[in-house]
Amino acid sequence: MPNSHAVEQSPDVQPEDQQAGTPGSAATDAESRDARAELAAMEDRYKRALADLDNYRKRSARDVERRVAEAQELVLRDWLEAVDSVERALRMAPEGPLFDGLRAVLDQMEGILARQGVERIGALGERFDPQRHEAIAVRPANDLPDRTVVDVVRSGFARNGNVLRPAEVIVADAREHDR
Repeated sequence: MPNSHAVEQSPDVQPEDQQAGTPGSAATDAESRDARAELAAMEDRYKRALADLDNYRKRSARDVERRVAEAQELVLRDWLEAVDSVERALRMAPEGPLFDGLRAVLDQMEGILARQGVERIGALGERFDPQRHEAIAVRPANDLPDRTVVDVVRSGFARNGNVLRPAEVIVADAREHDR
């Protein structure tokens, strides 16, 4: 006995969701191509957005690092002025009662600078380098090679290869005596 609740369908009529998926349908092929093209475009936009975000993150990190380094250099340059003051005080009273105390303070200051990666530049006998030295005078000298540092008036400092402050130096001029 046939089920009275079953609905009979003609073999020609198919449910709507089956018609849309029919492999040979031209409309279905066009819709499928359009959907694939739209999906590819969305995937491309997604990948571009991810790349833009990654580039933004990298650029932001570099900017933060650069700004931190600039702020540190400003503080270090201010610190160098204090070092100069202590050095001048030591030169003014090399035999005075405060010499040992000032020398200890200067040593402590130099230790702090060293921990920050700061090193002195500009030493006697170095070849003059305009990137690291500022020549404030020239002194005739037959016994030294031309353009050699003969005196350091104010020490220079560098950090990680970058000059914070060039050394103020007096430079030998061997040519002057040859005339």
